[in-house]
Formats: sequence, C-alpha cells, structure tokens
Amino acid sequence: MDPYAALRYKEFNIFLLVRFAMVFAWSMQFIVIEWQVYSLTKDPLSLGIIGLMEVIPAVGMALFAGHVVDQREKRNLLVTCIMGFSVISLGLFLLSWPGLEDSWSSKQILYSIYALVFMGGLVRSFLGPTIFSLIALIVPKKIYPNAATWSSSTWQLASVLGPALAGFSISWIGVHWSMCVIFMFSLIALLFLFQIPKKPILNPKIGEPVMQSLKDGLKFVFGNKAIFGALTLDMIAVLFGGAVALLPIYAQDILHVGSEGFGILRAAPAVGASLTMLGSTRFPLHRQAGKKLLWAVFAFGVCIIVFGVSEFFWLSVVALFLSGAVDGVSMIIRQTILQLKTPDNMRGRVASVNSIFVGSSNELGAFESGLAAKLLGTVTAVVFGGCMTLLTAGTTALVSPTFRRLDLQKDIDEHEKD
Repeated sequence: MDPYAALRYKEFNIFLLVRFAMVFAWSMQFIVIEWQVYSLTKDPLSLGIIGLMEVIPAVGMALFAGHVVDQREKRNLLVTCIMGFSVISLGLFLLSWPGLEDSWSSKQILYSIYALVFMGGLVRSFLGPTIFSLIALIVPKKIYPNAATWSSSTWQLASVLGPALAGFSISWIGVHWSMCVIFMFSLIALLFLFQIPKKPILNPKIGEPVMQSLKDGLKFVFGNKAIFGALTLDMIAVLFGGAVALLPIYAQDILHVGSEGFGILRAAPAVGASLTMLGSTRFPLHRQAGKKLLWAVFAFGVCIIVFGVSEFFWLSVVALFLSGAVDGVSMIIRQTILQLKTPDNMRGRVASVNSIFVGSSNELGAFESGLAAKLLGTVTAVVFGGCMTLLTAGTTALVSPTFRRLDLQKDIDEHEKD
C-alpha cells in the first residue's frame, strides 16, 4: 500500500492541521495546569483530581455524545467543540493573570481551574467521536488504515511538541502567557476547519430514540470480540500505567530537573510513539495484530517499572521514550481495528465507548496514580501500576486465544475490494 495514500487528499491534509493544532493546544494546556496546580498545593492528590474533574463529564456524557454525533453533521459539530475549548482556554488565561493571588485565595483559583477542567471534559466527550467520524467522510474506505496511522501520528507529534513547549514556555514566559499561546492555537484550528465543507449524514436512523440508539451501540461493541478485547486491554494498561500524571513530582522532588526537565520527561513518551507511528506507514502492523498488541502492552509495563525506580534523569527519559514507542504500537492497532470493523452509521457511538474505555482511562489513571502516591508513596505507586500492566497482558494472552490469533489482513482486503 502507498504509505502516503491518505495525504493525497487535500481535505485530509487540512484535517491533520486542525487535529495537530487542537491536540497541541490541549496537551500543552494540561501540562501548564498540572504545573500550576502542583505549585499551588504541593499535593500529589491535587494532580489526580485534575484527571478526575475531566473524566467525570467525559464518561458521563460519552454515550449521549456518541448518539448526537451519529445524528448530526460532523464539520459543524467539530466547530462547536473547538469554540467550547477556546472559551475554556481563555478562562484559564484570565485565571493565571499576574497579581490575581492578591485578590483571590489559592483555593479560589484552584477550584476555578477544576471547574474549567470539568467543562473541558464535557467538550472532550463530543470531540473524540466527532473527529473519528469525520475521518471516514474525508477518505475512501480502502485507505482507512493509512489514514488512521497518519491521524494517530499527527496526534502523537502534537503530543510531543505540546508538552515540550509547555515546559520551556513556563520557564521562559510564565504560566499566564503560556495560556495565551494555547488560546491562539485553538483559534488557528478553527480557521483551518472552515476550509473543510459540510459532510453528509450517513445514519439512516435520524430521529431514532436516544435509549434505542445507545442500546444498539453498546450491543455492537460488546458483541465484537476484536473491538471489545482491544479496548479492555488498553483501558486496564492505561489505567494502572498512568505514571505521567506524577511527572511534576518526579521533576520537582525526585529528579530535581525543574520545568525544562519536566517538559522533556513529558514529551519523551510522545516522541517514542511518533517514531513508531511514522515507521508503521511503511511497515504496517495489521498482520498478527493480536500478538503484537499483547507484547506491546507487556513491554509498556516493563518500561513503567524502570521509570518508577530510576533516580537518573536520562534513564527516566529513555524508559518513558520506550514506553511511548510500544504504546504507539498499541494505539495504531486499536485505531485500525475500530476503523475497519465499525459501520459508518455507528462511528460516533463506537468512538464514544472507546473514549470511555481508553481515552477516559488516562484521567482515571491520573486519579489512581495520585491517590496511590498519596497512600503508598510516589515510587511504589508507579511500580505497582507497571506490575498490574504486566499482569493484564499475561492474563489476556492466557484466557483469550481468539484475541491472541487476531489478524487484520482479511478485513483490509475486503475494504480494498469496495
């Protein structure tokens, strides 16, 4: 297959620019918030609460959001999501205004940040399913795997640059103007998005009752062994392997590397994942996908354990880099499974379930890591998470031989015939 097949479509290139700008802004914003909150509180649990504040609305609204996405026009829905994010980033910019602490207490600022993060969770519940559904309307079915790889690679590249710039930006221009940069990137995403025309609604059941729609979506996901297996495996691994939520503690109190070192640590996993994804455009991962996914999750757990016990900055960076590289394998395989095995009229609902299983497990993992660090200590919490990831991969390999034998070549051949 042509490794640049999806890039030959102009609208897809515009879509990638929109996705890059949004992921860059979102990932940078999360890092700046983490730094600001820990600087205000010096409490690891406060970092976990950031994730909890986002995951509650993201999970609570996910299924309803999937129903709405399947019923509505996708381009305009994405416009609404980006506008919502812009309002939130503007609010965070105002909350970081120099001198605000003279008139507001630390608790007032902290609770206001949590409130805006909660609003961001509402936006995110719609954003993921909308983006997933829009891709399928921009490129033909036969190049879905290639489009999914480039889309995921763009996500990872933005995830590299966002945290890296956040760390340096905090050092160079401070939290306040870093928030301004984030707001500007959201406006750039909005500007590019208007260059993509509206898309048709492919759902033949427009006006379907909400409960019936949700029931059909859940029934499809839980009935498809490949989708359900991939989502479950990734969810548990991310939930217990969420060491990145504790990086401010490692940067400030364990490795003593400051905000610039924090940016490097935060970017390392995304650098590894980006290289994996770029490589996969030439060396696809769809053959023996089940085995590759299981080995990737197992290796991820090993990397997290190494990071947890390391007291050397560059060893920690390497461990995080490798964790991102193997996590990139997991992400590509999962996204390929979803794109190949999801019918057009259910993309919003399936993507919403994916956001509950995988996307929101990042925030739940952040809360679990923060709570575990509070109870067990930071290093013990990270090592425990890595061990649970190893156990998950090993158990899945033993109890699910069907998933272990999963191969996606037949699905790709069928799509190429369409």
